[in-house]
Amino acid sequence: MSRIGKAFQSGKVFIPFLIGGDPSLEMTGELICAMAGAGADLIEIGVPFSDPVAESAALQAAGGRALAAGCTTDKLFDLVAKVRKEVEVPLVFVTYANSIYTYGKEAFMRRCRESRVDGLMVQDLPYEEKEEISPECEQYGVDLISVTVPASHERIQMIAKEAKGFLYCVPSKDVLGAGSREKVDTGELVRLAKAVSGIPGVLALDGGSLEQVKAMAALADGVIERHGVSELVDRYGTDSVGLVVEYVRKMKDAVQER
Repeated sequence: MSRIGKAFQSGKVFIPFLIGGDPSLEMTGELICAMAGAGADLIEIGVPFSDPVAESAALQAAGGRALAAGCTTDKLFDLVAKVRKEVEVPLVFVTYANSIYTYGKEAFMRRCRESRVDGLMVQDLPYEEKEEISPECEQYGVDLISVTVPASHERIQMIAKEAKGFLYCVPSKDVLGAGSREKVDTGELVRLAKAVSGIPGVLALDGGSLEQVKAMAALADGVIERHGVSELVDRYGTDSVGLVVEYVRKMKDAVQER
């Protein structure tokens, strides 16, 4: 079983997200180790990109700081390889298709394997185009994480059937699937996915209180909170490590609270 699969064996998971290289590569390494020690079950690492259209203004700013500080994809791979001497939790890169194509698909996946990056989420790669990189992911043992939103029943289950690692579910109510009149709420989104696949379903929040995290965790196998770490780094810089540790512990407790 992969590291990602093992992460879900001990109950509901909490997954923090940070932008690699913000405010520095050294700080990113410290934060990854600190979050793993604080109980993060899996960590998502955003690869800085010059045109991050899928990100919020705050995360775009974090990516800009990382690029200005000299972060590159190669340097981020090198950092992860170094961090792997201390950290065993699964690590997932979050990136854009152009970054992979520019680097070279096979070269990118080879570096993932060498650095022990467990999974990859490509924010601007539609389900219909996943075959553009899925063969290389399979070849090098990298889970290509699929994303689904409240759409038609058929589309949610089509994506879930082929998902790897875990299914990244975006909780947005009353979104209509293309050509469908069916509306799917957040809880049903996860239920529909799990009806056709045993893969874990994780709900993503762009900022959330402890109560919101608890509510989302009750509906899924885990929660990803995408803004907390970057907000602390933006506000406190190199003094943020202890605050990030406290944040991760609180979120992990909220996710596992019955």
